Amino acid sequence: MNQKKTPSIQNKKEKKYRFRFPFEGSGQSIQTTITLSFSLLTILGMLFLTVILYNLFNNRMEEKETQNAEQILDQTSMNLENYLKNMRLISDTMYYSVIKESDLGRESIDNEMNLLYDANKDNLVNIACFYNNGDLITSVPIATEKNNAKVKEQPWFHNALVEMENFHFSTPHVQNIFDNTTYRYYWVISLSRAVELTRNGKSTLGVLLIDMNYSSIEQMFDSVNEERQEGYIYLMDNNGEIIYHPKQNLIYSQLFEENNLYHVKQKDGSFEEVFQEENRIVSVKTVSYTGWKIICITPKTSSAVGVYNTRYFLVTLITVIMLTMLLLNQLISIRITGPLKKLTDSIQITDNGTIDQDIYIGGGSEVEYLGNTLKETAHKLRELNDSFLQEQEEKRKSELDALQSQINPHFLYNTLDSIVWMIEGEQYKDAVFMITQLASLFRISLSKGKSVISIEDELKHAKNYMNIQKVRYKDKFEVFFHIDPEILSGSIVKLVIQPILENAIYYAAETMDGDGEIHITGRKEQDDVFIEIKDNGLGMPEETVKVLLTENNRVHKKGSGVGLINVHKRIQLRFGEAYGLIIDSIPDEGTSVKIHLPFVLYQEKNSEKEVRL
Repeated sequence: MNQKKTPSIQNKKEKKYRFRFPFEGSGQSIQTTITLSFSLLTILGMLFLTVILYNLFNNRMEEKETQNAEQILDQTSMNLENYLKNMRLISDTMYYSVIKESDLGRESIDNEMNLLYDANKDNLVNIACFYNNGDLITSVPIATEKNNAKVKEQPWFHNALVEMENFHFSTPHVQNIFDNTTYRYYWVISLSRAVELTRNGKSTLGVLLIDMNYSSIEQMFDSVNEERQEGYIYLMDNNGEIIYHPKQNLIYSQLFEENNLYHVKQKDGSFEEVFQEENRIVSVKTVSYTGWKIICITPKTSSAVGVYNTRYFLVTLITVIMLTMLLLNQLISIRITGPLKKLTDSIQITDNGTIDQDIYIGGGSEVEYLGNTLKETAHKLRELNDSFLQEQEEKRKSELDALQSQINPHFLYNTLDSIVWMIEGEQYKDAVFMITQLASLFRISLSKGKSVISIEDELKHAKNYMNIQKVRYKDKFEVFFHIDPEILSGSIVKLVIQPILENAIYYAAETMDGDGEIHITGRKEQDDVFIEIKDNGLGMPEETVKVLLTENNRVHKKGSGVGLINVHKRIQLRFGEAYGLIIDSIPDEGTSVKIHLPFVLYQEKNSEKEVRL
């Protein structure tokens, strides 16, 4: 009796299972779960998407405003720099082509000065030349000096004699040196410089003054402000004194305030600020040579209208999409519940690593197509991944071998040539020293085929190299090693310090004529090692430094031939992307290259296999 009931119970269970989870249909519990889950996710997703789109649009509007402001600054700065450059060219022409070619005791420079003034009178108020005691030599177009001019007390006169190598630009002021028969007041910006005068064959100092017409700069900025619907730009010197402002009269009357003393401290770029309860975007651009700063003020309210309209549009659109998605979720869940679950299970198995397990194919045509596509994609991805890993490993090994095998033949040729020269000159002691250093250098370079050596050996290699170079360059530079003994036992990829030293010699110390200094500093910071090579050479501009470690940089390499980018890549191939070179350079002050490494205690086995962190 019991045996007969058992099959019946099993059949009922099977029928019940088939009824609730048929191939074509869907089980009620799964359908409900999917419908509720999809609906909740749809609502949350739409809300999240609304916030994201709103913020993206808002940020885009602000970025657009900022980009427009920066473009205006760039164009205005270019126009102003061209104007100031023309003024400097006028000053250079007057000095080098007239003053330096004339003896003031025997000849006059009035004609040349008049010609120069007439050619540029639209932008000039007057040109004048003074002795260093303040006495006037000549001036155009007005040659009558006021009785109370007090030239020696003028800031432009004092600055020119204190800093004789520079041009000096004043803030706007009324021309107060020469009498004007028209009784008009001319606002000017004075450009002054120290000049060398010749009088009766003797040299003395003087000051060349060029008063630029302030209205030219004013018109330049007025035209820009007239084109702007919102905001304005203004100009100030490096001390924060306002040179031009569209509301300059109100500022002088203390009816309007500007945040210029804060803006003068800011670097070039854009930032947001709240000034007098107004949110605004401030863009800063420094005018080259003068240190003047052009400031662009853009109220954030200028983009608020577009943001508000977009917000309402997004809310309406997302609401419609949300309701549609809720309906579609209900319909789709009925159709795809069963096949999609089996497809998901098979994908999970694939993710666990059993790539040979067949991905489920069945259900509706869309799910069936998806199953076939995923199956083919899974196999292709595995094949591509295996091929890619093998290719990258071979490429990495070949690149590492190629980089480590590079050596500058010019260095070897020049060193051997120097040794021959020493022997011919019977400088046997120096020749022996050079040969010893060269032998030690190549011994460490070979390192029995090792690619990783100790920091101590790498520094010995660097010292051998610098000893040879100091002899070759006849002590045109000095080398100083400041190494923390704690790091000597660490590991390093060989031949990474020498290319940097060679670049320092070629680009810095070689031109210093005995005043060159190269400092090699090594220290440990927590679990990292920093080896810094610093010189006092000419340095590099920021634009050059930014591209030194990029794949497509166009910086001329005349040093080791290996290049900083190759050294950087070698370190990263061994120790990971977090390490490599850090370059910092200031024009006319020098360059610093830091080698950033993890502190890994050197052992013989480290030189025979990859060091990976």
